[in-house]
Amino acid sequence: MRSDLDTLIIGAGSAGLAALREVRKRTQRFLLVNEGPWGTTCARVGCMPSKMLIEAANAFHARHTFDTFGLRGAQGLSADIAAVLERVRALRDDFVAGTLRASDAGAHALSGSARLLGPARVDIDGRVHEARSIIVATGSRPIVPQEWLAFGDRILTTDTLFEQPTLGPRVAVVGLGPLGVELAQALARLGLEVAAFGTRAQVAGLGDPAVNDALLARLKQEFIISVDGEVRLREVAGGIEVCNDAGPVVVDQVLAAMGRQPNLECLGLETLGVPLDAHGLPPIEPCTLQVGHLPVFIAGDADRDRPLLHEAADEGHIAGINAVLAAQGEPPRRFRRRTPLSIVFSQPNAAAVGLRHAQLKGQPHLVGEVDFARQGRARVAQHNYGLLRLYAQAGTGRLLGAEMCAPAGEHLAHLLALAIDRELTVHELLRMPIYHPVLEEGLRTALRDAARQLAPASDSDLSDCEAFGSSALD
Repeated sequence: MRSDLDTLIIGAGSAGLAALREVRKRTQRFLLVNEGPWGTTCARVGCMPSKMLIEAANAFHARHTFDTFGLRGAQGLSADIAAVLERVRALRDDFVAGTLRASDAGAHALSGSARLLGPARVDIDGRVHEARSIIVATGSRPIVPQEWLAFGDRILTTDTLFEQPTLGPRVAVVGLGPLGVELAQALARLGLEVAAFGTRAQVAGLGDPAVNDALLARLKQEFIISVDGEVRLREVAGGIEVCNDAGPVVVDQVLAAMGRQPNLECLGLETLGVPLDAHGLPPIEPCTLQVGHLPVFIAGDADRDRPLLHEAADEGHIAGINAVLAAQGEPPRRFRRRTPLSIVFSQPNAAAVGLRHAQLKGQPHLVGEVDFARQGRARVAQHNYGLLRLYAQAGTGRLLGAEMCAPAGEHLAHLLALAIDRELTVHELLRMPIYHPVLEEGLRTALRDAARQLAPASDSDLSDCEAFGSSALD
């Protein structure tokens, strides 16, 4: 029995490590326990290795534009999938090493399986530890239907994809959320035969129907997409048959990309004495991450809210500070959360910032839009496809949110996130200097579209100023 702990942290992922940083600034009476491999999901099997694969895929896919640029010989290029995956693993291991250094808590770190016995007691592999506060940051794992396990190692997830010596040549991707869209396009761009399946026409987490349709149409130019009903698998001669209401395809491997589920089973949340919802989660205050009025805090993917790395890090920070305060008998601090921001690294990038389309239903607002088909810089780079729609408050023009599938959307989204956080209006954002020719001129087009629906800011304002000859390139 240990009773000298101020804080016990369960999980050494992005949220757990962020919590660790804050806890050990304030006390040395803590314990970090982790079950399974050390090194965050992001570094091991998530955002980092997937982006390495995407970068290789986009580099190879660029050969299709070479002739238009006047560059010859692209037909001689080939993708060595084994070499691509070997580089992914090498870089991945370097990132993992960084997270392992961050999680090095010496005697304060322990490998083991933790189960709550109440709001102040935790069993770790048969040994009970008492703590004045507890942080649950147990992360998540890929969703795989139980019956699919019969296909063995031919069913891939992000936990196993990057460990493969090679892939294909025929791959089905099941799930068209952010992860499925990214990986399906990357594998197709590397030359594999890809068929992607979803249960609905909404892709990449987008909610705006116009933006969603624009991205879906673009993706269908690169690989097969089927969104007709439930997906079924069965063994056939030559591979795995994947089918839905639209018909079957036969593939060598299936990538399950149907999202992730929190690691909550057997954690003992029912021992906290508070009601659990349908997902097995207790009530969590989003600005303190406290469970009810208990000295227990849940952070990261485990809480099912905003399962993104930067949000997990923020939540670990919040939980770490508040857990130590709870251990000292102090009330928790409330933190102002960041503007919601999500990015999918498809081409074009899909992104949502601030309030989404569905959240604005019934709320008076106006929409500014730009189609990148004729945007100058996008045409020059042969990336002239995509749609950006921004939402502003009716009357005031204050920016509320945006959804997009746009070239360099990852950068446009960050710019809009800052504007929303600062509560800027359409007219105020139009005062931003925009160089020529850049993709941000497309954003200016959308802002001007919104501004036309508002009362003029003044009879003479630089936001109305347009350089001669630039309109054709906006």
